[in-house]
Amino acid sequence: MRNSGGKIRILIADDHPLLREAMRNAFEQHDDLEVVGEAGNGEEAVELSSRLKPDIVIMDIVMPNLSGIEATKHIRKESPSTAVLILTAYDDDRYVIGLLEAGAAGYLLKSARGQVLVDAVRTVHAGESVLHPAIIAKVLKYSMRMQEGGVVKKTPDRLSDRELEVLKLASRGMSNREIAKELCLTVRTVKAHLSHIFDKMDVASRTEAIVKGVREGWLTLDDIASEHSEG
Repeated sequence: MRNSGGKIRILIADDHPLLREAMRNAFEQHDDLEVVGEAGNGEEAVELSSRLKPDIVIMDIVMPNLSGIEATKHIRKESPSTAVLILTAYDDDRYVIGLLEAGAAGYLLKSARGQVLVDAVRTVHAGESVLHPAIIAKVLKYSMRMQEGGVVKKTPDRLSDRELEVLKLASRGMSNREIAKELCLTVRTVKAHLSHIFDKMDVASRTEAIVKGVREGWLTLDDIASEHSEG
């Protein structure tokens, strides 16, 4: 997610009022975070996201009226500048893959502590991934299986060699700082490259860019295998 300056504006979408209150209290302890709204079901999350244009939506999977997956699809379509961070009790691979393919920027379990969630919001807003490397590997392998038998597309001409190099390193789970060190660049330059990549690929997060890159045949498992061999 590209940093727009000022506070990070958050919409909380969960059907449990007590959990929403707990999250709001956790976020309000930090000067750089602001909760701009709360939604108790999927439809309300889509409506509020369209109207409020938050930077981040904290989304549960199982909600009344509209599931987290469907709500994420609608939000990403109607508010492409808004990133969706999943916070759920479910860690089934089908949920993970379905939500990331719907455009979610990250995936956390509700067992995570408050500070972990706060850090995750900042990380997603900075355009970095909030996923365990093993989860990324599973998603990429799934995307490769879906691609088998199809025609592998060349990387679009509008993505430069340097930008593709940054995307490949990002797909290995490297942070902006690690990518900068690897390529002898500044962190600011890496962020600029990622911002350009997101614009050109029409995505809002590095997770979405990686999944789309693999699905389209621009990235292969060889590009990320060295960092995910344990997955």
